[in-house]
Amino acid sequence: MFKKIMKSYDYTLILAIFLLCIFGLIMVYSSSMITAVARYDLPSDFFFKKQLNALIIGTVAFLLTMFIPYRIYLDGKFLRLLFFGSILLLSLLFIFGHVAGGAQSWFQLFGRAIQPGEFVKLSVILYLAAIYEKKQSYIDEFGRGAMPPVVFTCIIVVLVMLQPDLGTAFIIAMIATAMIVCSGMALKSIMRLVGVAFGMMTILSPIIILKKDTIFNEARLSRFVGFTDPFADELYSGFQLVNSYIAIGSGGLSGLGLGESVQKYGYLPESHTDFIMAIISEELGIFGVLFVLTLLAFIVLKGLAIARKCEDAFGSLIAIGISSMIAIQTGVNLGGLTGLIPITGVTLPFISYGGSSLLLLMLSMGILVNVSMFVNYREEYKEKKGLQPVNSKHKGYTI
Repeated sequence: MFKKIMKSYDYTLILAIFLLCIFGLIMVYSSSMITAVARYDLPSDFFFKKQLNALIIGTVAFLLTMFIPYRIYLDGKFLRLLFFGSILLLSLLFIFGHVAGGAQSWFQLFGRAIQPGEFVKLSVILYLAAIYEKKQSYIDEFGRGAMPPVVFTCIIVVLVMLQPDLGTAFIIAMIATAMIVCSGMALKSIMRLVGVAFGMMTILSPIIILKKDTIFNEARLSRFVGFTDPFADELYSGFQLVNSYIAIGSGGLSGLGLGESVQKYGYLPESHTDFIMAIISEELGIFGVLFVLTLLAFIVLKGLAIARKCEDAFGSLIAIGISSMIAIQTGVNLGGLTGLIPITGVTLPFISYGGSSLLLLMLSMGILVNVSMFVNYREEYKEKKGLQPVNSKHKGYTI
């Protein structure tokens, strides 16, 4: 049985994940080596080493979640922990949170910055997938079926907005929207939920208004002004975007060469975080960009294919949520550095510097790979001895 299980893992998906991680590690070093020395007076490999440590921890987390049967996350105690733990962690940020970049989004623990908002993305995915599986028989009953998960999501989104972290709040809202649309709910119920969501945001708007000077401060407002016409104020509101354009345009087809970026010499301040794709474009050209986008697209499409094949709603919704998270985050990041949307500070999955982001992604990928393994195992061996139905309510199987 062990050999059959190991044979059922999707090794092309695993390879794509680690190719992106290794490539990201190389680009973090290339894009941050000047910043570390000139801006922070640190060794040139400082950010590289921190990202490497995060990748090692993330790999351990990936292996753990890769081997843990995903239906364990349906446990009621675990779901209550996700529900109350997520709200508690985000609330504690307002008391103990560390402020950086104008947002109170991090805890400082043992010399490391941990961003709870990143892990809450996975909490929302698991919670919504579990709740909507359990409510399949009455999912269109508004009061007890459709409504409770939306209330939870709205609370999470508002708490993240108040940090303020508008980019993460937007991503969580879009992940939840994708999962609700794919939950099996009738269109009429979805439209009612849209109305309720707007109503809740209206009710909670006084809180946002009280914090408007923090949420919509001058720096954030300048991002909205800057993306519409960055060349109107090249030295302030349009500074990052203009230099992102220069980096992208300088790379051409083949790029200037790995490590040869000019924009990372102080012209592009966040060159190793949310603007790392501009450096990839400058150093490796369109081929480097296509390499990253092809692997990201492969992972997203694989996830959606897994969701389509999965025989139980829980596994299917997990795959949809994780795939949506990667696709939406990639779109927001690329939209910001190309000027299609305002700059949000959202990182590029697997590539940008950020320990919390990388750990979240590796945890999520481990769960997705586990769902994929069960899908493959069921397809190949479900007619054979050793495969039993989970229970009468679900179509899923367990070994």
